[in-house]
Amino acid sequence: MFGIADYGAFVVAIIIFLAIPGPGNLALLTATGKGGVRAGMAATLGVIAGDQALLWMAVAGVSALLTTYPAAFVTVQWLGAVYLVWLGAKLLGTKMGDAPVLELQPHHYLRQAMVITLFNPKAIVFYMAFFPLFVDPSVHQGLLTFAAMAATIAVLTFGYGLVLVLLAHFLAARVRGSALATSVLNKTAGLLLVVFGLKLALSK
Repeated sequence: MFGIADYGAFVVAIIIFLAIPGPGNLALLTATGKGGVRAGMAATLGVIAGDQALLWMAVAGVSALLTTYPAAFVTVQWLGAVYLVWLGAKLLGTKMGDAPVLELQPHHYLRQAMVITLFNPKAIVFYMAFFPLFVDPSVHQGLLTFAAMAATIAVLTFGYGLVLVLLAHFLAARVRGSALATSVLNKTAGLLLVVFGLKLALSK
């Protein structure tokens, strides 16, 4: 679809990535707790903006490899699969604890969420390792493929952010700071990433 290798798996991987507890999720919950649904959705747009910036920087690197160094591109694909397995294993090894605290200033939720996303090391590495896994040179359609991937990520992030913000708004006491919920999400996402990374590596 649109030159994306295994579009269904691409969608599943994005959903898993979104569900992993981290600075992005924490920014949405914190903004919602401070300013309600409107603030939470502003933070969601900030996360989308940060993701899109990282995404297109990754696209620039992937395009260069596809054009100039095809063999190096295959190596990057393998490194991406290894990274997913490593990230999953790390999440499986996390221990239950208190949720981190994030300070956000009122009326600047979009900008702050965008900056948090741009400087999140996990997001940076994930995007750099993620895109090559779903780019098949034999069916790749250039800018159309990358634009379809970017649009898919933006739509899924908006939908996820909307659900999370509404849950945080109506169930704030239970959603915010739940160590058990965070631990369960970490373990589940970790297992899925390990399986997903192995599947991608073995299918190449």
